Amino acid sequence: MGGDHAPNEIIAGSMRASEELDVEVLLVGDSERIEAYFQHHPRPKNLTIVHAEEVVAMDEEPITAIRRKPAASINVAMDLVKQNRADAVVSAGHSGAAMAAALLRLGRLKGIDRPAIGAVLPTMLAGKSVIILDVGANVDCKPKYLEQFALMGTIYSKYVMGVEEPQVGLLNIGEEASKGNDLALKTYELLENNQQIPFIGNAEGRDVLSGQFDVIVCDGFVGNVLLKFAEAVGGIILQILKEELPKGIQGKVGTALIKPNLKQIKQRMDHAEHGGALLFGVDGVCVISHGSSQAPSIFNAIRQAKNAVDNRVSERIQAYNDHHHQLKKLSVNVED
Repeated sequence: MGGDHAPNEIIAGSMRASEELDVEVLLVGDSERIEAYFQHHPRPKNLTIVHAEEVVAMDEEPITAIRRKPAASINVAMDLVKQNRADAVVSAGHSGAAMAAALLRLGRLKGIDRPAIGAVLPTMLAGKSVIILDVGANVDCKPKYLEQFALMGTIYSKYVMGVEEPQVGLLNIGEEASKGNDLALKTYELLENNQQIPFIGNAEGRDVLSGQFDVIVCDGFVGNVLLKFAEAVGGIILQILKEELPKGIQGKVGTALIKPNLKQIKQRMDHAEHGGALLFGVDGVCVISHGSSQAPSIFNAIRQAKNAVDNRVSERIQAYNDHHHQLKKLSVNVED
């Protein structure tokens, strides 16, 4: 029920996912409005409607709304995962409410202090993407939070994005280890000393989309600004290309010739191709999509959720985290 184009575009994307990805989709929301859609469209067999009486509006305070509306669709969806009736949640609604519901309903993974939202962006290298986290869950961070973000990003990059040896960077104002504020300096030291994180150093703003890094960590304030700036730049470039193409007969012929290339450019730069951002660190899979999501974006968000489930991202994070804590205990015992 969440998003600017709900519920029709959400349903359309879910239908495509149920048919092409071989997944069962549970549509959580107002059953009457959802059923109305299927009066004009064939309903797939592996698509089920789960009624939810309430919805968290975009202007509501997340924690208050989640607690005041136990029957809200986002709460019902999270409960389905908690009860093992579903494997993942995809939401294009209130992102704060989705995060609050995930924390309250699913809980955090053991050893993770704060969840992080990870967004995948294209880079200058064809076929290579970078995951940035956090992009909005935590405005203020401690160094150990960023260390945990780096670990979670490494696991996702390796097992879902298929990067054999992920390269992790810390977003900073300079490449040198001595640069940055207190948070950056202390985080650098933690990342450098954590053997489970393939840390290669600081990443400046110009390095984010260079393809040099597979994972970049930062606090949620900086990450959210970076994400929205990158999305805006992508849209501007596409608009400039459209405006600068020659007009008239010559323009039509030229455009026809490069149309396949323009389509590939759009696919590489369009955030809809990635579907949404995974919420890392909660005990379950949750993908937060854009509020403006339409059917293609919802399809890709469900695909992203399926990949996270199939590659056991949450279980791997927990296992890596447990191993890290065991190593720290051994180190303390040896020193004692």
